[in-house]
Amino acid sequence: MPAIALNHYNLRAPRALLLQLKEFYCEVIGLEAGARPPFDNFGFWLYAGDQAVLHLSEARADDIRHTDTATTFDHVAFSCVDPEQMEACLQAHALPYQVAFVPSMQQKQIFLRDPAGNGVELNFAHVS
Repeated sequence: MPAIALNHYNLRAPRALLLQLKEFYCEVIGLEAGARPPFDNFGFWLYAGDQAVLHLSEARADDIRHTDTATTFDHVAFSCVDPEQMEACLQAHALPYQVAFVPSMQQKQIFLRDPAGNGVELNFAHVS
């Protein structure tokens, strides 16, 4: 029974940071807030097309995230379109980013960090 696709990932944070994350992923990355079941906690489901790819959940007051824990998480990657428009958006928001090219795949990559410091990779196919 193999996995067949990535369904979503979840970020849990205090409400103030959660609102910053929602704004970043909607305003900058281009996800859209959409339907979310009526869970007991505050949060959002952010969609890429018809798929809720990012769940944002409010952390409880006693929910401690250990930042001193070694982790292997590096970044999440999104398939995107219109790299020029994305770079203009990043510049308008004064967000630092790095650009890379994968010539063998004709792919442009943009790397940046979200408001919580998580790595984000944006992939643009068929760019020369």
